[in-house]
Amino acid sequence: MLELKDLCFIVEEDNQKKTIIDHLNLKIDQGKFVVITGPNGGGKSTLAKLIMGIKTPTSGQILYNGTNITNMSITERAKLGISFAFQQPVHFKGITVLDLLRLSAGKQLSISEACEFLSQVGMCAKEYINREVNASLSGGELKRIEIATVLARGTEVSIFDEPEAGIDLWSFQHLTSVFENIRTSAKGTVLIISHQERILAIADEIVMIKDGKVEAHKAKDEIFPKIVGTSQALSSCGMLSKEDKKC
Repeated sequence: MLELKDLCFIVEEDNQKKTIIDHLNLKIDQGKFVVITGPNGGGKSTLAKLIMGIKTPTSGQILYNGTNITNMSITERAKLGISFAFQQPVHFKGITVLDLLRLSAGKQLSISEACEFLSQVGMCAKEYINREVNASLSGGELKRIEIATVLARGTEVSIFDEPEAGIDLWSFQHLTSVFENIRTSAKGTVLIISHQERILAIADEIVMIKDGKVEAHKAKDEIFPKIVGTSQALSSCGMLSKEDKKC
């Protein structure tokens, strides 16, 4: 279980303090598929980075299976079983997809094992297994490779920070299929930062974050109709992409 207690994150801008996360409390049970959503600038991505240890909270606690991990490093959290996928995947010049999957798994995966992870994210393994993870790959390809590395790690908690960012509609549609597969097969906890209706629709629970606080945390069936009832309502609160507005 992941628990955030009275969590705060304050930054200084133009000699003034700005509160990004404001005394936030949240519990996420093991094995849940949770989507964190809310208006832009509400603190969603910051919250994900605090959980992973990329940013350090100003105050409060982060507990993982009862252990206080607030002051632990990214490496220590990763060893405990937490994975993180960035909005913009990193390029690794000189490293092949196979190398990256083996590094992520922490063992010498066979080619067939590595190909299985690529297949799970809808990629033709033969075409990608020996390619370098560099700028020759599209945004959608990099996203799916990064998700494959998270699957290869097999961690208890997997965090995806706005996986739809910077990719085209075709790639996004394939990504949602990947998350649907994860939803049905994953044994661990999946936490996605997103405001996309297609991702919200496959969640177990939805957490609404606004002004750095939890505005609502409910089962998807309870909250989904209220926040995505109509395209007009979503558009008015800035929670639809251009692609969704066309649908």
